[in-house]
Amino acid sequence: MRLSTRGHYGLKAMFDLAEHYGSEPIPLKTVAERQNISDNYLEQLIAILRKAGLVKSVRGAQGGYILARDPGSITVGDIIRAMEGPIAPVDCVSEVEPAECDQAEFCITRVVWTKVRDRLAEVMDSISLADMLRDAENLSNKNAQELM
Repeated sequence: MRLSTRGHYGLKAMFDLAEHYGSEPIPLKTVAERQNISDNYLEQLIAILRKAGLVKSVRGAQGGYILARDPGSITVGDIIRAMEGPIAPVDCVSEVEPAECDQAEFCITRVVWTKVRDRLAEVMDSISLADMLRDAENLSNKNAQELM
């Protein structure tokens, strides 16, 4: 299974906003520069995230974007579902509206794909933006110690 750049960049943008949570709204241009994402593409991604209720826009001269909730309450699963849709390695085991299949009752691969879907969802739903912030800090500290 491979995520699109939409999911990858959406997560990067949300992480950037989480790093600055509680401060002033962040202009999209700033996020785009820091995360090496084109301005136009990031505008499209932010529109999806805003529609999903994960970010809020603030208008005005000091405007920009902020997380709609605390980083601890937004999971990777929330972001990936907003960007990519339901988590599913194949259509017949989609979290929402699985595709019809005349082989479903005796399809052994469906059992496998259901397990894969469940584990993917479990992992993604267990990691919050706050967890990612802690991991980034630990990685930064480890790298700093290795340079000494």
